[in-house]
Amino acid sequence: MRLLPIEPMPIERIPSPRELKMKGGDPMNCLLETIRNDFKAVGLVLACIALGSAPAARAADAIDRTVLPVVEPEPPTITEQDARKVTAPPRFAVTAPAAAPNVIVVLVDDFGFGQSGTFGGPIEMPTLQTLANDGLRYNRFHTTALCSPTRTALLTGRNHHVNNAGAIMELATGFPGNTGVRPDSVAPLAEILRQNGYSTAAFGKYHETAPWEASVSGPFDRWPTRSGFDKFYGFIGGETNQWAPAVYDGITRVEVPDDPDYHFTNDMTNQAIAWMRFQQSLTPDKPFFVYFATGATHAPHHAPKEWIAKFKGKFDGGWDRLREQTLARQIKLGVVPKGTRLTPRPPEIPAWESLSPDQKRLFARQMETFAGFAAHTDHEIGRLIQAVRELGEIENTLVVYIAGDNGASAEGGPSGSYNEILALNGIVSDVSSQLPHLEEWGSPNTFPHYAVGWAHAGNTPFQWTKQVASHFGGTRNGMVVHWPARIKKKGGLRSQFHHVIDIAPTILEAATLPEPTSVNGTKQRPMDGVSMVYTFDDPKAGDRRTTQYFEMFGNRAIYHDGWVAATRHSIPWLMTQLPPFDQDRWELYDVERDFSQSVDLAAKNPEKLKQLQALFVEEAIKNHVFPLDDRRSERFNAAIAGRPDLMGSRTSLTLYEGMTGISENAFLNVKGRSHALTAEIEVPAKGAEGVIIAQAGRFGGWSLYMKGGRVHHVYNFGGLERSVVASAAPLAPGRHTIAYEFDYDGGPPGSGGTSRLAVDGKPVGEVRVPKTMPFAYSADEGVDVGMDNETPVTEDYAARGNAFTGRIDRVTISAR
Repeated sequence: MRLLPIEPMPIERIPSPRELKMKGGDPMNCLLETIRNDFKAVGLVLACIALGSAPAARAADAIDRTVLPVVEPEPPTITEQDARKVTAPPRFAVTAPAAAPNVIVVLVDDFGFGQSGTFGGPIEMPTLQTLANDGLRYNRFHTTALCSPTRTALLTGRNHHVNNAGAIMELATGFPGNTGVRPDSVAPLAEILRQNGYSTAAFGKYHETAPWEASVSGPFDRWPTRSGFDKFYGFIGGETNQWAPAVYDGITRVEVPDDPDYHFTNDMTNQAIAWMRFQQSLTPDKPFFVYFATGATHAPHHAPKEWIAKFKGKFDGGWDRLREQTLARQIKLGVVPKGTRLTPRPPEIPAWESLSPDQKRLFARQMETFAGFAAHTDHEIGRLIQAVRELGEIENTLVVYIAGDNGASAEGGPSGSYNEILALNGIVSDVSSQLPHLEEWGSPNTFPHYAVGWAHAGNTPFQWTKQVASHFGGTRNGMVVHWPARIKKKGGLRSQFHHVIDIAPTILEAATLPEPTSVNGTKQRPMDGVSMVYTFDDPKAGDRRTTQYFEMFGNRAIYHDGWVAATRHSIPWLMTQLPPFDQDRWELYDVERDFSQSVDLAAKNPEKLKQLQALFVEEAIKNHVFPLDDRRSERFNAAIAGRPDLMGSRTSLTLYEGMTGISENAFLNVKGRSHALTAEIEVPAKGAEGVIIAQAGRFGGWSLYMKGGRVHHVYNFGGLERSVVASAAPLAPGRHTIAYEFDYDGGPPGSGGTSRLAVDGKPVGEVRVPKTMPFAYSADEGVDVGMDNETPVTEDYAARGNAFTGRIDRVTISAR
């Protein structure tokens, strides 16, 4: 270890032990420097002592880290019988390499290249900007075009199909490349770092667990805390209500504080800061890895009203003008080359000037809310970074801030939606149904998403959006890297072509760790990614990523040596009959000269197109991309998708009081089929109130409950219409059997039916249910027995304090 002098520091800035180690500090050298400079800083002396011996550090760096866990050496043989007469051998422990940095990976959700001010967009994000000013921004960084695939690729360094994440976990199928189960041969980065002496923690969105594994029965192998993270606080699925989230601490479902000002992004930031402080307080010489993946800015677009108000009137000019303004700013900033062309708006997106006054008013409000959501998110990330500064760790902390796990999302449909769950079910919302929610847009009474025109504008200057992996509008995301100890040329721009699979190798090189060949007894598939560290010092360094395939829902492309061949097979918001894959029209772009993919050269250079098409097939076969699958909403149904279902072939399920938070994918599927519900309860002498059983919440679901002593059942169609059947008289004290039946009409998904209610074998009422949710009730809220957590299915009872006041013996649900 090369020992460097320790620079004199004022008493108010005592370095941490890891900072001293980063400077090459030996304990004695540190102590001498302290005396020489007369710091009178006891804390510095203690920091020096905490470093341990230099020979021990050298020994730690000499161990073989290619096989994890590191093989412990055989202990020495001791022949002396008396422990007092012999010295114990040094304890074997795997510690991180000397000067290994802390690592924070920030991943914002559903955010476009042209949305942040740092990359020319209309939303000022001071934290991202500050990190860029003191670090590097990357303008040719790519994702997979969708949530789960990007996250698995990021955290493993392998392509998303290699992770069996060809789409989101909830759409997994039975085919290799899309099973939803990460192979043991693909060890996560967090596990590699943990076994190399790091403390590891994940906060926020995970979305890498197969849906049939998201229950109390596990297995938990692909939950965060069995995927290398010591600590997890967040949600498992693809989205959550920011005001009333479905949160896990580790593998335990927890209820969030009953606070009118509660917001999940603020909560997860508080949790992350508390964990970092705790970890650094107890083990200041141990580096940490924090994966900070916000639920924002994925729908629902929930933001405090004061943040939304900051953007009042700023989007009244519409999405067409916004695209023009954004490109102008991008060129001025230099984040796109001079001469970059604005790609044309697709005909599927209307011109702003063609819209009615009501449409403009609604759509402007949608974008104001999204902008407030994004700005609020960046503010919370800023609190996280400030906490690192206050800990004295910012100098040797590698921060990777990725502004989007894919392009801006068009999943809200042509007009957006006050309830995004409708859009996920393929139900298009019209303007008239949304206008009543205009003033409360972004509040707990909405679950909103903006119109596709804003998503397209958010991806300026590129074509298309999230899910469209064929074009950079779906896959190009701005990224900033900040590491003061290593990056000396601040405020630079890097334009090497890179992909999210390159993050894990970058972190390993930064930590001077090798890529392991075996982890937990399983031979590892080599990482597909390449390190980006070579770009830190040289803005003109040649690209080390020369080939990359892209595929999502049949939208596919191949990048190779500056060229892209691409075919857009499907459009996220159009649930139309799609053409056969072999009839897709391919495009060709020279992206070294055409930054925005604006000039299709397929007709002029058919030979180059043919070469790239062949290369795509080669890469697709190697990475388990085939067969292509363009189905979307219908794959929420496990039987249609062909993936495992926790219920298997069962047609009935018995539940007991206190079973809460059962995810929709771990519950009997009652959508699109007739079913029955039987609840055996006991009403106390003072009568009973509250929820017996409920599924999902305010934005779609059903509930069996008692109010005023009477039994009620409500079916909530997307928050738009509630069908209620109730008994006429209160239930007398004593034991009762409540029976509910739903007779489905049959026909296409989403058809209606009839609700019937009986008490103790006697019919008490029936009601017509005109429409039902076809594929999903909720992306986060589950089934609760004895209460209705998160949001209430009906406003007949409160969001909190709705627990059943009688006794529930059992509830049995059956489907036919």
